[in-house]
Amino acid sequence: MSTKKDDPKTKKDDTKAKKPARSKAGRDSDPGPIPEKEPSPAKPGTWSDAFLKEALAVARRLDVDRLLYIGNEGAPLESLTGRGIKKKVIVASSSDKLAVRAEELGLTHEVIPAYAFDRFEKIKVALAGCTSAGLAADGMLVVCLVGEHASPRVDTCMVTRVGTHSDEQASLAGLLADTEQSAQVLEAVLNIALSVGFEGIEGDPVGTIFVVGDSTAVMERSKQLTLNPFQGYSEQERNILDPAIRDAVKNFCLLDGAIVVREDGVLLAAGRYLRPPEDLELNLPLGLGTRNAAAMGISQVTGAISFVISKSTGSVRIYKNGKLSVELKQPRRRT
Repeated sequence: MSTKKDDPKTKKDDTKAKKPARSKAGRDSDPGPIPEKEPSPAKPGTWSDAFLKEALAVARRLDVDRLLYIGNEGAPLESLTGRGIKKKVIVASSSDKLAVRAEELGLTHEVIPAYAFDRFEKIKVALAGCTSAGLAADGMLVVCLVGEHASPRVDTCMVTRVGTHSDEQASLAGLLADTEQSAQVLEAVLNIALSVGFEGIEGDPVGTIFVVGDSTAVMERSKQLTLNPFQGYSEQERNILDPAIRDAVKNFCLLDGAIVVREDGVLLAAGRYLRPPEDLELNLPLGLGTRNAAAMGISQVTGAISFVISKSTGSVRIYKNGKLSVELKQPRRRT
């Protein structure tokens, strides 16, 4: 029995369609319309880089005297080396690596404490350090750039005139610069006070007083509460300008009473009970207790400057001439 041959015209190919031939490059010879490429997401830091560019443009337009860049490790310092602005730049940071990088680029560097200040507190501390180091002076117009703690990017720009922007800024700059006492000694004490306020001692909050300068009068108006831990050591072995000594001094903040520092940085006593006259009229801010009253009083009857570390908040209050000169608040403490 014969079978009918399939008509090739009507025969259906049930095999899969062949793939189009590929070129040597491996692409379809007829790729069809190319889909429109989607835009790639913005790279991290793009906004911050644009912000920095605009801030530098502001500094040039205003012809500022200084550009204070308060940075952290990883900050893009290359952007600060442009013509007309490089000589005005001061890089303020606590990072050794950033200091080396700034030096390599020919930028001026100023060391500031490595604590979690808010942005405005960072600016105050950095400006004060620059003033005491002779890098800035009253009346100078400064553009200040700062960012979040530990971030390599800046997100805040402030234009200020040194010594006139705010009472606090003027007081801090004046405290560290316009004084017969050693600016290096005052800065060393301030750094210790800020460190203890932020970290405490072994994680526990601590409050104490440092009294700097006019040491003869301070010792006459105070008495020893306990054994003096600095007695019996040579002056070289107890100078607060020695970094090793500064680390050891923090432990003596646990003692009741004040730590007395001579004008040249020699530590005279710890555990000292301050005894200013009881009939002093003190304009003490509401809510502050006996520690602040003693510090304010001793600064009123002597030429000393008192630093008070708050046990409850970690803030540092500085008294000079019987007045609260500066209060440095710390928004958070190490836990």
